[in-house]
Amino acid sequence: MIPENVKVVLERYQLQALEFEQGSTPTSVMAAAKIGCAVGQIAKSILLKTKNGRFFLVVAAGDRRIDNKKIRDLVGYKARMASAEETEAQTGFKPGAVCPFGIDAIDIFIDASLCQYDTVYPAAGTNASGVPTTHHQLLQITSGKVCDVMKD
Repeated sequence: MIPENVKVVLERYQLQALEFEQGSTPTSVMAAAKIGCAVGQIAKSILLKTKNGRFFLVVAAGDRRIDNKKIRDLVGYKARMASAEETEAQTGFKPGAVCPFGIDAIDIFIDASLCQYDTVYPAAGTNASGVPTTHHQLLQITSGKVCDVMKD
């Protein structure tokens, strides 16, 4: 079931979440197979934590991997992936279900790797959902900043 805070955002922007009854889609590959799109169209949300304790979210194409040097250049510190417990505490979502909508206290960066797709699919707060949207809309909804932190 889509969380209420995500439903509010979906209604405000007239978006419709896709929900899958059979099985979860916690990985980009699984989500792409269920939706029927390219793995890169899955807008995976990764919570990172810097050495000084700052959390931030990177939303990027599902077929790309983080470039640690680019992350360090972006935020000024070395960072690591947040633990499952940290992810849920900071975002309200479990890993594999992190939705970039409705997160206010964390900086959100939208990687340029998503620009190449007309439609991208971030999770809608469950590990069996996706929201068809555009890169532009994703930036607008999240107040995210464009970045380039993924490996080529």
